[in-house]
Amino acid sequence: FQTELRKILVSLIEVAQKLLALNPDAVELFKKANAMLDEDEEDRVDETALQQLTEMGFPENRAIKALRLNHMSVTQAMEWLIEHVDDPSVDSPLPGQDSSGTAGAAAATTTPAPSASASVSNILHNVSRQSSTDESSRQDELTEIFKRIRRKREFRPDSRAVIALMEMGFDEKEVIDALRVNNNQQDAACEWLLGDRKPSPEDLDKGIDTDSPLFQAILENPVVQLGLTNPKTLLAFEDMLENPLNSTQWMNDPETGPVMLQISRIFQTLNRT
Repeated sequence: FQTELRKILVSLIEVAQKLLALNPDAVELFKKANAMLDEDEEDRVDETALQQLTEMGFPENRAIKALRLNHMSVTQAMEWLIEHVDDPSVDSPLPGQDSSGTAGAAAATTTPAPSASASVSNILHNVSRQSSTDESSRQDELTEIFKRIRRKREFRPDSRAVIALMEMGFDEKEVIDALRVNNNQQDAACEWLLGDRKPSPEDLDKGIDTDSPLFQAILENPVVQLGLTNPKTLLAFEDMLENPLNSTQWMNDPETGPVMLQISRIFQTLNRT
């Protein structure tokens, strides 16, 4: 499912960009949504990872701090907690956090949803028919925003895995490629490096066949249609592409979670038929 999900996300990003470009307020909405995500990016906590650490006996606030410092990696957070168990400042809140370790969550503004009579394919068809100087200027600005979002949300390789694999004789670039292809899993990355190196990093950017029954079923789902008009959904898709381990956080998000749930259900349903 993860391999297919990536292809689905690549294609949905293209659709979402076209849909959002139709909104005259798209530029401002993206700026606001991106700013909101920047504000709470460090505040989101992977609930599953947190539960694992608290079940090991670590205090919740301390576990939250460790997860934020270690990009939600349970293993690295646990090592940090053990290393700093006698540190007098171990329970000091991070900059911008209150003593309880919580922060307010901000919701992105949602653009108007397509009307019941308007299908996604019809809306997309109308995109090519719009032409004016203002429209062209707005499209250019949106394109630059999309590029900045993608650059900012680059894949972050696990630093310890990078060091371990480079010590085996692999160079840094191929190690980072291996970790990106294998979702930062060191053992899987090692097997990829020693094997035929499939899929390639380039394969990660290929989308699903947009004429396939699966993709059409996803586009026809009302929850997905509504989600595609929300800038936060597009930002979530971009983030999950480069940092698959963040998928759990977006699944638990009240705005993006329902969209991901519908995609998963449609995939499972069509795979059983």
